[in-house]
Amino acid sequence: MFDLVIQNARICDGTGQASFIGTLGINDGRITYLGQDKGLAAQRTVTADGLVLAPGFIDPHTHYDAQVSWDPLLTSSPWHGVTTVVMGNCGVGVAPVRPETRDILMHDLVNVEAIPYAVMEAGIDWQWESHGEYLDTIDRRGLGINIASLVAFTPLRHYVMGAAAMERQATQEEIGTMRGLMREAMQAGAFGFSTTTSRNHTGSGGRPLACRNASREELAALCHALRDVGRGTIEIVLNSAGMHPIDDADVETLRLLSQESGRPVTWLSLFARPGEPDFHHTQTVAKLGDLLAHTMPQVTPRPIYMQGDLRNPTMYATYRAFQPAFDCSLEAQIALYQQPAFRDAFVADVQLRKREHLWGQTRVLAVTNPALAAYNGQTIQEIATLQGKRPVDAYLDLAIADALEARFQTAIFNYDEAGIARLVQDERFLIGLSDGGAHVDFLCDAGYATALLDIWVRQRQVLSLEQAVHKLTAVPAALFGMSQRGTLAVGKIADLVLFDPETVAAQTPEYAYDFPRQGRRLIAKATGVMGTFVAGQQVYEQGTHTGAFPGRVLRSGAA
Repeated sequence: MFDLVIQNARICDGTGQASFIGTLGINDGRITYLGQDKGLAAQRTVTADGLVLAPGFIDPHTHYDAQVSWDPLLTSSPWHGVTTVVMGNCGVGVAPVRPETRDILMHDLVNVEAIPYAVMEAGIDWQWESHGEYLDTIDRRGLGINIASLVAFTPLRHYVMGAAAMERQATQEEIGTMRGLMREAMQAGAFGFSTTTSRNHTGSGGRPLACRNASREELAALCHALRDVGRGTIEIVLNSAGMHPIDDADVETLRLLSQESGRPVTWLSLFARPGEPDFHHTQTVAKLGDLLAHTMPQVTPRPIYMQGDLRNPTMYATYRAFQPAFDCSLEAQIALYQQPAFRDAFVADVQLRKREHLWGQTRVLAVTNPALAAYNGQTIQEIATLQGKRPVDAYLDLAIADALEARFQTAIFNYDEAGIARLVQDERFLIGLSDGGAHVDFLCDAGYATALLDIWVRQRQVLSLEQAVHKLTAVPAALFGMSQRGTLAVGKIADLVLFDPETVAAQTPEYAYDFPRQGRRLIAKATGVMGTFVAGQQVYEQGTHTGAFPGRVLRSGAA
């Protein structure tokens, strides 16, 4: 007698091998039968009628570190068939922490990941100090899906160095302490560590994020902690690459991390460059040479879309011109946006970031003033041409005419289709970059997996179903050492997704007001995902929570 049998499913086992119509049986949270028998006795039987049954998707790049305190389901991820998320990325997080550094860590998350301070202040109860205590705390509370946690380097530096973490490199004594704490975190179940060299990553008070002050000796010490325990993965945000060539400094940093740890490294990121579909290969991959075999870049299967309004201009939080626009009245914002000096400074920010494409890639999503309705769906460049204005003037004038309630969507990166096709096909690259839990007011890419299946399998037929599932499951499982997940086989944990290959897709993000203090965030639902299962229990049925909380904090070496 099985606890659960799913029969007549198109089984896509995550290995990349051909799918087949068959039956899967589960006992005590593990797969105990995988074959083609029918009519197996079970407490519950699901007849799939040819729907695809695959391993649950593993999202390698999320920032649910704070959100898990008030949302144990980690939405939006499980709506898209994700059963395990990796968090603690990009060098920021909430552990380890001392009472006096809590406020700093929250401000770091505001600046780097655009998570609202008021939401975190109300939602995080800080029942931990060490990284291991943090894992134990969230595990006790119950989870809808699984969590794998990286140790974020910035909290670790604050914990050891205090305020000096934002001012200097560590002493030899401090480096030794960090290595010991990193080793303890790994023994408690952490999956590695994360850091960043990006100059865009500023921390509390607008100063460089603490981990950006680290010496090569500090990085090597953390690597040696992974080497000490013989496991772990490193995630890093580079200052270069993306849509630009990788520089020598970042190549050397990757080499340091790989050689000193002997462990896999995943790094952010590669994007498609407009009109140059092979740019990433000629300008970055070729420069890495054999280092690419040990350092896996992350890519995403669709454009990075921001959306929002200019009343809450969080999508421009890193733009110097917009700093006076925060925490002020509507009237003050409108007065600021009307100033020629502000508009010129905004243009200068755009040029500094080499984002002149902003105007052609920013589209009006919705307006509230009926007199402006004709602009819905048009780009700022189109409106500027129509009105005979500079794009910046057309943009701000329209926003002001709608009392700053007009919503805009911008494809900021990765919008060249031919380039994206090459990125998602490359077996050396990791598909991820969802940023789940971050940038909540203007970005939601938690649906990257369903978007891959929709755009690149069904619509474009660039990947086979089996290839896509392999990239979403077995590849991240292997990178992070999750040997019991990522493929369907007898004895493996029964983390599963059941979906319709003819309809699976990510829906357009929409606003919800379900964060603490009625905080606003973008959520993205899915179509065609019929069931999400964790350890053999169904957590979601067609987007509706079943009431089950079978998720757990995974521990490295036993996942």
